[in-house]
Amino acid sequence: MSARAGGRPNFVIGDAQVSPGSRAHIELPIARMPHGAHAWLPCVVVHGRRPGPVLWLSGAVHGDELTGVEVVRQLLEVVSPRTLSGTLVCAPMVNIFGAAVGSRYLPDRRDLNRSFPGSARGSLAGRLAQLFLSEVVQRCDVGIDMHSGSSHRRNYPHVRANLDDPETYDLARAFGPPVVIDAPERSGSLRAEAARIGKPVLLFEGGGPHRYHRDAVDMGVLGTRRVMAHLGMTGPHPNPATAEPIHCVTTRWCRAAGGGLFRSLVELGETVELGQVVGKVADAFGATVATVRARTAGIVIGLQRNPIVFQGDALVHIAIPEAPPGDEPAPDDPSSGDGTD
Repeated sequence: MSARAGGRPNFVIGDAQVSPGSRAHIELPIARMPHGAHAWLPCVVVHGRRPGPVLWLSGAVHGDELTGVEVVRQLLEVVSPRTLSGTLVCAPMVNIFGAAVGSRYLPDRRDLNRSFPGSARGSLAGRLAQLFLSEVVQRCDVGIDMHSGSSHRRNYPHVRANLDDPETYDLARAFGPPVVIDAPERSGSLRAEAARIGKPVLLFEGGGPHRYHRDAVDMGVLGTRRVMAHLGMTGPHPNPATAEPIHCVTTRWCRAAGGGLFRSLVELGETVELGQVVGKVADAFGATVATVRARTAGIVIGLQRNPIVFQGDALVHIAIPEAPPGDEPAPDDPSSGDGTD
């Protein structure tokens, strides 16, 4: 960082320097496109007048998950560099390629959140991952990565984090979501690579694809502001978390035993019992094809919202606060493609 006379150092990102007490829009070069124009990763840096931690906020790592875009927009309306202690680095639309066409993936058909740490000489996903890691994550102390349901699924607002790390657990409690899931990092994910280099990360999940859902956006804004207050970047939040979030140890999906039209009989955030009927799959005339029962007791954190389902589709996602007696919890099902970073 370059020092500014009489103040804290400028914040350096890419080729730009952001002076204390100012805000700057930064564009980091990703790649040259087939039509000859350059693609850029847009970021906003809010560099406070006073020293403090550097926090990054990222959204749309999966291009169809837009919750983080709106959370960041609302936060930037209220965060002032004149009163901020530390620095806020915002990248609300990391996967610009997928977001432009409503796809989870990049044009090279890769999942950005399985492409970290990436490579400057790799695939498009690898290059974007390497750029974000080197220019954003490496320059920050802590991060909040925001996701939502994908493939027609909607998620109940919750946080995934490595709760074995005391600092990360404190951040999760400060965020104050209704549910916190002790989730191991998945290989190739942003969260895993950040943890490897010593950067605590919260992964916030809420809402569904292609939409802003108010409950998720409101929780994302509230939780992020609570974390900023916890880190000393702002004054005390007027609505700090008072209740302990429900600590869940793992999750399970309930799947369709047959194809047809799915009708959910539970809502997000609802507590269910082992064996409870949580939905039904019927044919177009209403005849039941399959009854969907809860595979465990727990809290509903994800629901399929597209009625048309195939046999084996993930329909209801249940978070398990603790293993039911005599029932060993199974790990997250990676084939769901949702709710696992």
